[in-house]
Amino acid sequence: MSEQSVMDEATYLQQYDPKQFDSPLVTVDAALFTYHDGVLKVLLVERASHPELGKWGLPGGFIDVHRVADLTQAINGVIEDKTGITAPYLEQLASYGNNQRDKRGWSVTVSYTALMAYQACEVRIATVADAQWVDVEQLPEMTLAFDHMTIIEAGRERLKQKALYSIVPAYALAEEFTFPELQHLHELLIGKPLQKRSFRRRIEQANLLEDTGKFRKDAGRPAILYRLAADAEQYRFVRNLED
Repeated sequence: MSEQSVMDEATYLQQYDPKQFDSPLVTVDAALFTYHDGVLKVLLVERASHPELGKWGLPGGFIDVHRVADLTQAINGVIEDKTGITAPYLEQLASYGNNQRDKRGWSVTVSYTALMAYQACEVRIATVADAQWVDVEQLPEMTLAFDHMTIIEAGRERLKQKALYSIVPAYALAEEFTFPELQHLHELLIGKPLQKRSFRRRIEQANLLEDTGKFRKDAGRPAILYRLAADAEQYRFVRNLED
């Protein structure tokens, strides 16, 4: 039996050299989406250093093992450092890793996504010169850093699925919103029009909204303002909204 096999764990860990194997670069990235001016937008930041200097990409960065204890702390810290905002929630999206995505070497990123209200972070984003909300329809005209377009596309697909079976997209709206705004956001995420009467009926039957008693006068007749009912985000439709 070798000396190492009879070695106790404390001694083994004391002698272990974490540098005996090459380690990949490890980062976290966030695809944050919002709904504003009738369009779906994603939050991008302009890179201030090489590689990909001057390109726009997702808020992200390396994991500082001396500063954070886990991935949640890492991604929240990066978002705050890069944009000045605090995401209301974050959902882990996917991990990407290969020897091509970053010119600095073999790289792995753990990506996250969230859908948030524009009004909740409008002021903070306005004060950060190199961060802005960008219409997702403009992205094909841009060359984003690294593989961030792939991450954004995965985030949009996740939002599409949520829009099909839940009312979670409403959390990207203002606290008080109209039914047409809610339906339009679902249609943007799903990528197709929804039958107006059917959409309204299913939302009302599930008691997912509360009437605020207020109205907003747009181009047509005054529209009722609603807010989300308590625990509405937990509800799941039996059939997808597009059915």
